Amino acid sequence: QVQLVESGGGLVQPGGSLRLSCAASGLSFSGYSMGWFRQAPMKEREFVAQISASPSGLTYYTGSVKGRFTISRDNAKNTVYLQMNSLKPEDTAVYYCAASSRVSRRSEDYRYWGQGTQVTVSS
Repeated sequence: QVQLVESGGGLVQPGGSLRLSCAASGLSFSGYSMGWFRQAPMKEREFVAQISASPSGLTYYTGSVKGRFTISRDNAKNTVYLQMNSLKPEDTAVYYCAASSRVSRRSEDYRYWGQGTQVTVSS
């Protein structure tokens, strides 16, 4: 049974930082592309970042987070991270990690999903 469990969300002031983690089990982690998506209230779920399967580990970001967010993975720990710096109120959303067998920004290409973790950016 595949499980993806996110952690690290919370309340942070504008300009602050958070690091999200997603621990995976039940799949050959290194062979999957891992992505982060987010969904704000009353909005569609949107792609945030992806890191491709090993060994390439190529990264992709949506424009609004480039230069502020960094996705990384630790295959030894079956974990993917999202380091979020210079956070803005518009980053407020539920953040989901997901696993895909392909490089894609489309949520429908991701087979496995976590339950999500809330990130709130507010003063």
